[in-house]
Amino acid sequence: MNFSYDVIVIGAGHAGCEAAAASAHMGAKTLLITMDMNKFAQMSCNPAIGGIAKGQIVREIDALGGYTGIVTDRTAIQFRMLNRSKGPAMWSPRSQSDRMRFSEEWRNMLEQTDRVDFWQDTVRQLTVEAGKVTGVLTNMNVHFKANSVILTAGTFLNGLMHVGKTQMAGGRISEPASYGLTEQLRELGFTTDRMKTGTPVRIDGRSVHFEEMEEQQGENDFHKFSFLDYKPRPLTQRNCWICYTNETVHEILRNGLPDSPLYNGQIQSIGPRYCPSIETKIITFAEKTAHQLFLEPEGENTVEYYLNGFSSSLPLEIQLAALKTIPCFRDVRIFRPGYAIEYDFFDPTQLMHTLETKRIQNLFFAGQVNGTTGYEEAAGQGMIAGINAAIKCQGGEAFTLKRDEAYIGVLIDDLVTKGVDEPYRMFTSRAEHRILLRQDDADMRLTEKAYAMGLATQERYDLMKSKRERINHLIDFCTNYSIKAKYINPALEQLGTAPLKQGVRLIDLLARPQLTFENLKPHIQALAVELDSIQDRKEEIMEAAEIKIKYQGYIEREKGIAEKISRLDNIRIAGKFDYNSIQSLSIEARQKLTRINPETIGQASRIPGISPNDINTLLILMGR
Repeated sequence: MNFSYDVIVIGAGHAGCEAAAASAHMGAKTLLITMDMNKFAQMSCNPAIGGIAKGQIVREIDALGGYTGIVTDRTAIQFRMLNRSKGPAMWSPRSQSDRMRFSEEWRNMLEQTDRVDFWQDTVRQLTVEAGKVTGVLTNMNVHFKANSVILTAGTFLNGLMHVGKTQMAGGRISEPASYGLTEQLRELGFTTDRMKTGTPVRIDGRSVHFEEMEEQQGENDFHKFSFLDYKPRPLTQRNCWICYTNETVHEILRNGLPDSPLYNGQIQSIGPRYCPSIETKIITFAEKTAHQLFLEPEGENTVEYYLNGFSSSLPLEIQLAALKTIPCFRDVRIFRPGYAIEYDFFDPTQLMHTLETKRIQNLFFAGQVNGTTGYEEAAGQGMIAGINAAIKCQGGEAFTLKRDEAYIGVLIDDLVTKGVDEPYRMFTSRAEHRILLRQDDADMRLTEKAYAMGLATQERYDLMKSKRERINHLIDFCTNYSIKAKYINPALEQLGTAPLKQGVRLIDLLARPQLTFENLKPHIQALAVELDSIQDRKEEIMEAAEIKIKYQGYIEREKGIAEKISRLDNIRIAGKFDYNSIQSLSIEARQKLTRINPETIGQASRIPGISPNDINTLLILMGR
């Protein structure tokens, strides 16, 4: 065996797996170290990928050549496109996956990836020389050398789990915590703190009265996560189920609060605002008499279910008593209770946009160690860290994504510019240019960039080019095809939209919200011929073209705004100022600019507490 590598990835969670794949695809000899070879990209909480804004991140990972979208499609047991009632900027794909097969498929994909090796062990120490990481030392006393190291330890750094007053060391149920790295990094000058997350009870479906629940079916149209051209969802599709808590449930939970680690002082760390425990819900939303719960299958064939909305660290007997007062769970049996977990994370303002640390060269952090929550946020960070770790070994220009290019760019810019005071979760509202960051066009935004780096395959690039050409051809047809009022007005009245007074181009008709390719096709023979000429991926191309037609004005306006803002991101200021000596800056600005040391004027302008006057001062000093 060779114990020297270009890149070492610590941890095989969602961040670590994408980091290893990206690094290897970039040509770096990569070692992935994990304490359990059976838990690749383990779904520690909900067995689902995607959701609001998270689904967009997965589409972006796929467009860049990552694996999360492919693995999700291959292991999906239910797919839904969320937010369909809103505009396409808000549409977000989400998929339930078979938990076991998801992990198996990830391992299979990585084992078939050239230049990826594996080592089952726990890293207890980094080797650092002259401010530069040079390798790792494991619990087995094996020393691996590396040019770059990526830390993706998830919730394992000094992990501590809570079920009522019972405390168990571990990074996940039945899995040991990792010790030593936090302490070493703190000695090296890194700022660290503790965060808390939690997971719900797992229920035995054989004990559930499904007839007393609302059934939620999935969708089986053309939508999927990966842009690659293959048939998705080979597994049997399963339904989810909806039920509600009640006042009796809430009363039992309230009576148990003195034994709740969240409320008796046992847990001191920061918990997630946007995925609260059930005990937090009954306090924060005391006026609500019921909370919605989703019972979601853990796999294609298993009887194990995940109870979404019932995350808790209350004692086992209280969780059970509360559940039994919900009619469909009156005979409930569980596989394990919900629990909370505390773990170490590092202030992400200690990172550059490449996710390399400012303090130690060639050391990268990705995933929950940066204060984020969610598989998708972790995977997106892992991909960017993997790309840049490989680039650091080989030489070349660092790869980053701007806020108007990807949700991944928004995520990383938020982390390194603003830091976190709670577990960070992505939302569409965090992206000021979300009309440009739709899930339908992630390949149009990113695949060319990935191909130029050698990250995306020729197959992926050719598919993107073909799709773009067919979308543009369809839009050109609609732009050039004219329709006379007398021929189309009966159809327009039938479709609930105003008749024409004179002829118009087809593209002008499609701009109306009531009209689509699908409902106009029976009434316009030339359009039917044009659509029928599309042999492959017809629905995908029709949807993409229709969105561009209907929202072209908004898209162009947003592009103009983004271009103006991006000018500030082209003015580099890193290392050019001693901020403490600039008296015309506010005291707060001096302190924050010194601590974060922004790379550009644009990044400086996004730091909380930095005023427009502070930015003007910097622009004047730059001679702008």
